[in-house]
Amino acid sequence: MLEKIQHTHPLVHRYFSGLQDGEEYLRRIIELDRYWEYTRKAASGDAVLPGSALPEGVTVSGDYDIFYAGGTLGLLHAAVMAERYGHRVMLVDRHVSGSSTRDWNISRQELEKLEETGVFSSEEIDAVIVRSYRTGWVEFFVENGAQKRLYIDNVLDCAVDANRLLGIAKRKIPAEKGSVILDRTTFRRCYKFPGHVVVEVENPEGEILFFRAKVLVDVMGILSPVAMQLNDGRPQTHVCPTVGTIASGFVDLDYDVGEILVSIEPADTSAGGGRQLIWEGFPAAGKEYVTYLFFYDAVESDNDKTLLGLFETYFRKLPDYKKLSEDFKVHRPVFGIIPAYSHDGFTAARKIADDNIVLFGDAATLGSPLTFCGFGSMVRNLPHLTKGLDRALGMDSLERGSLEKISAYEPNVASMANLMKYMCYDAGTDTPGFVNELMNEVMIVLDGLPQRYRQTMFRDEMRLDDFVTVLLKVAWRYPRVLKATYDKLGIGGSVSFIKNLAGWAMSSTR
Repeated sequence: MLEKIQHTHPLVHRYFSGLQDGEEYLRRIIELDRYWEYTRKAASGDAVLPGSALPEGVTVSGDYDIFYAGGTLGLLHAAVMAERYGHRVMLVDRHVSGSSTRDWNISRQELEKLEETGVFSSEEIDAVIVRSYRTGWVEFFVENGAQKRLYIDNVLDCAVDANRLLGIAKRKIPAEKGSVILDRTTFRRCYKFPGHVVVEVENPEGEILFFRAKVLVDVMGILSPVAMQLNDGRPQTHVCPTVGTIASGFVDLDYDVGEILVSIEPADTSAGGGRQLIWEGFPAAGKEYVTYLFFYDAVESDNDKTLLGLFETYFRKLPDYKKLSEDFKVHRPVFGIIPAYSHDGFTAARKIADDNIVLFGDAATLGSPLTFCGFGSMVRNLPHLTKGLDRALGMDSLERGSLEKISAYEPNVASMANLMKYMCYDAGTDTPGFVNELMNEVMIVLDGLPQRYRQTMFRDEMRLDDFVTVLLKVAWRYPRVLKATYDKLGIGGSVSFIKNLAGWAMSSTR
C-alpha cells in the first residue's frame, strides 16, 4: 500500500516507510478518509432495522445488559458500567480495543472526574500522565508581528498516554463476571425489538454472530453508520481534520510549556479554496514531542480535507513550525477527524438516541472541536453518563426519550462551538489574514481580563456573562467581526446562535 503513494505523497511515503507498522497506519488513515465518501451519499438505512428483518433461524450467542460498538472511549464508559454498577457488558472493536490513533492532553483537575466514578484510582490516573507542563500559550500570526502570545495555566497541561489509560479500563471489564471484549470484530447492524436489540457482528474469521442486549451503546466515532442513519446522512456540520506525529530530534524545545494553538502564516490558498492551518505542540514522555496540524471547515466545503493529503502538508511545513535536527525521528503518527455539530435550537438538535440505542463520544458529536474534543467531553461527563444509564437500566426506561437525556450536551459548549465557524476560512468573504487577525484580537481581550476568562474558555467551563463580556470587548476592538458574523452565519445561523445563547441562559437559571 505504501508503494501506491510513493509518487502522489512522497513525504508520507518516506516517513511511514521508516515505521514498523507504517502499512497499518496508512490503512487506518485511508479507512478514516472514507468518511468523505460517506458524507456525499445518502444514508444507507441498514444499520438499524426492525426486529422483523432479523433472519429466521439465527442463533443468539449471548445475552448482555449493554453492547458497546467501539473500543476507544467506549472502554472508559464500559469499565464503569461493569465494575461499579455490575452490568454484563459486551464490547467489540473492528481493530484492537484500547489502541488510540491520538494521544490526549487535559488538566489533572479534569481527570479527577475519572476518580469520581469510583473505578479509577488516583494512583492509576497519575500513572497515565507522562508529563505535566508549567504553562501553555496560544498565538496567532499577524503580518506586522504584533501578535499577542497568551499564556494560560492549568489548561491541557497534562500529557496522557492514551493507550495506557485505555489499557487500564480494558483490564477492568473482563474481570467482572459475564463481561466480554471481542477485538477485530465488526459491527454490522442491529435489530430493534420491544425492550431489547439484537446486534449482528462479524468476527475475524468472517463468521456472523448475533448478541442480545438491553441497550446498544454506539461509540464507533465519526464513521458510525448508526449516527449516519439516525441523522439522515448528515451527522456532522463541521469537521477538524487533524494529523501529526509523536517524534524526537527537535531543536530548542521547552519541555515545560505546551503550545495550545499556534498559527505561523496566513490562510493557505495554494490548492484553491483555503484553509487556516493551525499547529499544536506538546512535550510527551522523555524526549518525545507531539505536534499536530489541523484546520476547521464546514463538511460541505470543497477543500481537500483528506488526512492523507494533510499529512503530506504536515511533513512539508513541519520545519517551518519546529527546527529539526539530523536525528529527527517519527515514532508514530497521530490523526483523526474531530467532528462538530451546529445546533439549531435551545437544546441539542442532533439525534443521539433511539429506542434501546444511545450514542456517546464522537458518534454523538456533542463536544467542542476547539479544545477538548471527544476525550475531554467523555471524561468531563463520565460520572453522569454512567449513572444515567444505570438508572435507565434499573427502571427499564430505555425508550428514545429517556436515553436522549443521558447526554454529553452542554449548552455552554454548544454556544462556544459557534466560535469554530469564525475559524473556518472562506475565500469568498475573508482576506487570507482574517482568521489570524480576529483570533489575535480575542487573545488581546483575554490578556486584559482576569485569568479565569482564558482558563474557562479553553476548558469549556465559561459562564454566560463572561462569554458576553469577551464578545462585546472583541466587537469594540475589531468591528469587522460584526460583518463577518453575517457573512459566516447568515440570518439563519445568527438566529441559531441567539437560540444557543438563550438555551445557555435558561440552563444557568435551573
